Amino acid sequence: MTATRNDLVSRPITGAGELDLFCALTYTLDHELADDLARGLRRPTWMWVALRGGRLVARAAWWGSTDAAAPSLLDVLDITDDTDRIDVGVHLLSAALSEIIPLGSRRPEYIRFIPPDWRDHVGSRQVVEDRMAVVSRAGAQLVAERFRFECRPGTPIAAPAGRVAFRAIADDAEMVDVMALVMDGTLDAHSRQDLARMSARDSAVRHFEEELARYRSPRQWWRVATLPGGEPVGFVIPARNNYGAIIGYLGVLPAHRGNGYINEILAEGTRILAAHNVPRIRASTDLGNVPMAEGFARAGWVNFERSISMTWD
Repeated sequence: MTATRNDLVSRPITGAGELDLFCALTYTLDHELADDLARGLRRPTWMWVALRGGRLVARAAWWGSTDAAAPSLLDVLDITDDTDRIDVGVHLLSAALSEIIPLGSRRPEYIRFIPPDWRDHVGSRQVVEDRMAVVSRAGAQLVAERFRFECRPGTPIAAPAGRVAFRAIADDAEMVDVMALVMDGTLDAHSRQDLARMSARDSAVRHFEEELARYRSPRQWWRVATLPGGEPVGFVIPARNNYGAIIGYLGVLPAHRGNGYINEILAEGTRILAAHNVPRIRASTDLGNVPMAEGFARAGWVNFERSISMTWD
């Protein structure tokens, strides 16, 4: 499980005892690593380092559910500013992927959190572009850049406007049905990527099984918005993931877009989570999904960060 190239040694860490070595390079998720290891969301075999003369020159870590045979995300990738840093990162990533991901299996998506103004500063721009170059050289392509929004304590929540009513999602089948409907005309880059290779329903099933069904919170929180006659206009999935409260999914059905229903649907999801005294609520949406981003901004959510997503698909 060790790969060498000239003076470079790439290998997984031996366990939590090597976290100090792993954290000789830094990133915003470092404070979660020890707990993730203890909970099985990360494993030593999913956390790789590249060493030159004992000095850490690159690192990568994958994240996955506790019962998964392979990880679902590459969310830590860091390199030094050495002149050959891109080559070093590619060597590390290639060596690790060949051991972690079974031959013929889909490689996990790469996600990195970045400052909202990352393009405006030489230092932050270099960090982002270097890591994108490594992942690109390893065969991935950029799918989306996303806004990350946060609703902080004390943010006013709009009172119900009375145009729509809300009820609980009936069951998993209804959830998949409405998810498939909102695929028509979607502005979400991941959904559009799915639609290029599968049906809207297959995409909805995959999204449901790989993400929504794994949320730790009650499904009784999930809501459908309806007109007075009972016709659905949209839905919202307020939830808790492994790290906090989120709006996991919000959709407006194609026939009802452009009528401002997003405001009421977002407020309902926020209200459900706020009733459980969560410290903050987070959500994300693509830069290209202007109506959704504007909806979060109108509701007083703060764009505290962005993220990039790259896939091998």
